[in-house]
Amino acid sequence: MSQHVRNLFQSVWIRLCATLAMGLVLGACATPLIQPPSVETPAGDPPPPPAAAQPSAPAFAVSAAPTETHKGIPVGFTDEGFPYRGSPDAAIVMVEYSDYECPFCARYFVQTEPALNDNFVRSDQVRVVFRDFPIPQLHPNAFAAHVAALCVAEQGSAASFWQMHDVLFQTQTVWSNLPDPAPHLVQLAEEIGVDRTRFDDCVASGAMEARIEQSIGEGRSLGITGTPSFNFVRAATADQFLMVGAQPFDQFAGMITTLAAGETPTQAQEPEQQAGDAAIPFWATADGLIPDPDRPGYNVAGDLYRGNPDAKVVVIEFSDFQCPFCRRHVIETQPTLDETFVETGLVMWVFKHFPLNIHPQAEAAGAAAECAADQLKFWAMHELLFEHVEAWSISDPSAVLRGYAEELALDLAQFDACMADGEALARVRSDFTDGAPFVQGTPAFIVLFNGEGRIIPGALPVDRFTEALDQVLAETGQ
Repeated sequence: MSQHVRNLFQSVWIRLCATLAMGLVLGACATPLIQPPSVETPAGDPPPPPAAAQPSAPAFAVSAAPTETHKGIPVGFTDEGFPYRGSPDAAIVMVEYSDYECPFCARYFVQTEPALNDNFVRSDQVRVVFRDFPIPQLHPNAFAAHVAALCVAEQGSAASFWQMHDVLFQTQTVWSNLPDPAPHLVQLAEEIGVDRTRFDDCVASGAMEARIEQSIGEGRSLGITGTPSFNFVRAATADQFLMVGAQPFDQFAGMITTLAAGETPTQAQEPEQQAGDAAIPFWATADGLIPDPDRPGYNVAGDLYRGNPDAKVVVIEFSDFQCPFCRRHVIETQPTLDETFVETGLVMWVFKHFPLNIHPQAEAAGAAAECAADQLKFWAMHELLFEHVEAWSISDPSAVLRGYAEELALDLAQFDACMADGEALARVRSDFTDGAPFVQGTPAFIVLFNGEGRIIPGALPVDRFTEALDQVLAETGQ
């Protein structure tokens, strides 16, 4: 790959990171080539610098002194009825927008929340207000969990709400995988000690759905698109600053300390200044995109690719083998794109896994594709998996996946060992981690060219995708 192309990729990534990060924080869509007709959407959890939020959120005032505690911290409800923990007189209010089924929210709950409590909440410096922001497109059981927590709160005990809040995150992997989480949620509420009849009536009434929608709308008005997100409010001035993502404790501490000192948190710089070499993930660098001489079909970053590594246009595809829109793209659109752009050397096409947790067999399918790749049959396995999604979308797809390996004349002993050792699955999960800060759904295509980064989100019809790439190629002078 030429030095010109290497420099191009660095410039592209800097602009793309800035566009995506700022777009998510400010609630503006990252500029797509074409608006998609269909896309499966996960929560976005990027960690950009804090951005000033508009002062339109409720004041979260507390008129009555708290009469309960949870883990030794005062708890209660704001005048609007929102649960809080910490002193009503705290100088800083941190409004948390969360999704009980979101794994990043659970990570924050486990890794960061205890340190925040110990360092800032218990010392009366910060009061935390909890707001509901379930994302049912990605987390199908989340809405029911939020309703259950609010129906616990409806019985008047803030301490009971926070107990339910904690146990929902602690047992997330249990209830999030149930076809119907309602019985388990009832059991959790009963263990806390709520009035069962009153709880059931609350759930059945549908009253809490409106409260949740109100909370989601409030968050969106602040530019929130992913979870967890945190709106920091300086109580004395009502100045607000948004922080997005399950960031390390030091980021929270820096924000709180700055606000407590009466200072303004550092704002996002211009895109060219915001990111540097250290901010560019290896899989997006020129060095990472170089073909791996020891692993045919892979680049040095460990991703499968097709096409010309020196092409002026690179498309990085994030896909999920169990996603119906991804399948539509592979069957209806990709053959034409391959013939027109990839096989002619105009485009380098890179594949990365992005298995959504609403597709429970997608990870196993991705691992099977990786194991096939070890025997130089990734793309053949890729086609089989998308062609026969219904056949392997069963509780245990291992036998079906092994059958595909046999059909492709793979060394079955080697395939079995690969599936068993966990390394292939780790590659699939690593791709998901790579894409999580930037990808909003599947399929998603990051297009890099001419020092720009654009996104094509969704399964576009072949004529519209072709039009989009023709436009890109024209801008590169081809």
